[in-house]
Amino acid sequence: MTGQEEIIALIEELLKVPAGTITVDTQIADVEEWDSLAHVMIIGELESALGISIPLDDAIELTCVKELLEKAGCV
Repeated sequence: MTGQEEIIALIEELLKVPAGTITVDTQIADVEEWDSLAHVMIIGELESALGISIPLDDAIELTCVKELLEKAGCV
């Protein structure tokens, strides 16, 4: 099973933010780099790199990292 740390590291890498910037409690709206295009890239990369599939309807409604981790089965 993929861990929370691995998913958070992937998000930080895609957003090009320093390690430790993204936490379980991070709100997506609070991260300037996390726009709609970045969101699509993150969801796509979770599936291609880590084999985690999040349905589009669910992905659109995500507002924080904790919700993303829940949908990924990590919480």
